[in-house]
Amino acid sequence: MAAAMAQCVSCYGLTAKLNTLSLSNNHNAPFKPLNFSSSASTVGLFSRGLVSVCPVQLSPNRRSIVCEVGTKKADSAAKRARQSEKRRVYHKAKKSEVRTRMKKVLEAIEVLVKKQEVQPDEIVPVEKLIAEAYSAIDKAVKAGSLHRNTGARRKSRLARRKKAAEIHHGWYTPTSAVASTV
Repeated sequence: MAAAMAQCVSCYGLTAKLNTLSLSNNHNAPFKPLNFSSSASTVGLFSRGLVSVCPVQLSPNRRSIVCEVGTKKADSAAKRARQSEKRRVYHKAKKSEVRTRMKKVLEAIEVLVKKQEVQPDEIVPVEKLIAEAYSAIDKAVKAGSLHRNTGARRKSRLARRKKAAEIHHGWYTPTSAVASTV
């Protein structure tokens, strides 16, 4: 009850304190900073944040003043925004590396398929590229940049393309399901 009375007393003294306030000339800003006189600053009313004072006319003989206090963005929210931006850039780099490695593998396999006279040892550089791509995919999954199923799907896609190139050149012949069961 005493706190409520103290609050009401400070509200009654508000009109006297507002007489000592002066507004800046920037009318475009949604919240206008207030300059306090020495008597008002000792009380500490509105000493933090930005305050907007708007006179409102309720009836022809009566006027009222509406005060709005704008608060800054919380420090925890600002930190959260910084952290999420840092993570976004980190994950973007990981995903970009995965896409680049996959593109190099797929281009190397396309070149290999288009060649007419190809030796089986020419697949070795492609296998090295596939190993690098697998490594990049696994690192991205471990870091949380890619979902594990997405990583598995991309690795499977590379392996299928390599196997298709081997079949195309006759270096690999798939065994039929009937022959393996006998």
